[in-house]
This record gives sequence, C-alpha cells and structure tokens, in this order.
Amino acid sequence: MPTPSSSRTAWCSLPKLLSRIASRRAPVPPAAAQLVVEPVTAVALYAVVPVPGVEDLVLDDLAAYADARGWVVPAGCAVSDTGLLDQDTELRAGWGRIREAAAGGRITGLVVPSFSHIAYRWTDWNTERAWLLRQGLFVIATDPTDAPVGLEPEESWS
Repeated sequence: MPTPSSSRTAWCSLPKLLSRIASRRAPVPPAAAQLVVEPVTAVALYAVVPVPGVEDLVLDDLAAYADARGWVVPAGCAVSDTGLLDQDTELRAGWGRIREAAAGGRITGLVVPSFSHIAYRWTDWNTERAWLLRQGLFVIATDPTDAPVGLEPEESWS
C-alpha cells in the first residue's frame, strides 16, 4: 500500500485543531474587542425663510445643531423654501423634497427652527404631524420658545 505524500499523517481531534488555529491567529487588542458601532442617525434640515439670500444662515445653524449631536445630513436633505410660514405646504417645493426623503427611508429625523416651519395653521400641522409619525420620524425644533404653530380663532375647535 503506497504511503501518502503528505507529511500530515497523524489524526488530530477537533478541539486540538481549533486550539492550533487560534494560536496562529494574531491576538485581538482589547480596545478592538470592545468596539461598539453606533447606528448613524440621518436627519433632514428644513426651514422657510422670508427672503431669498438668507437660506444658508438658517441652514448653517440647523446643521451645527445636528452636527453637535453626531447626526448626519444626507446629500440633498438640507432644504429651504422662500416665502411666508403660512404658505400651503403643498405649494412648497422644498417640503416636497423632505417628504420624498422621508418616504424613501433616507432620513430618520427632521430638524427645523420651529414647528411652524413645517406648517403654520393648526389643521395643516395636524396633517403633517400625522404623516411624519406614520413615517416613524422624530422632529426637533431648535428654538422651542418660538410659537410652535399658528392658531387662528376659527380653527381652535375644528
């Protein structure tokens, strides 16, 4: 009977084989063994500015707020609209982009100067708030002292 050409003719038990393999591997540094990867929170920035040309000032403040918390703003998710706060949300192109990002799962949160930037009238705010909640988004207003939403007297009981 011919002898095998390999020099490995001895049988090795599985535990012994595993210990040999482990001893040949480079040791894992303790810091790397305890490395915890935190999930990335992606947020959109949104504001309505009254006049063109000041968008960057408002969005820069919102970006600094997000950055201080370790949140990431995906490309195309720092959006502003120009006009009055009471403008219909469906007429705002920027708000439409925010809704697309949320519906597409690109963001998990939204940072605004105040909630009135999303919708000023109480009925509009309720509609947008319900939609945001259905998307699973959180919303942070950087200026909580600002009036959260406009409330007209005829809307108070509707």
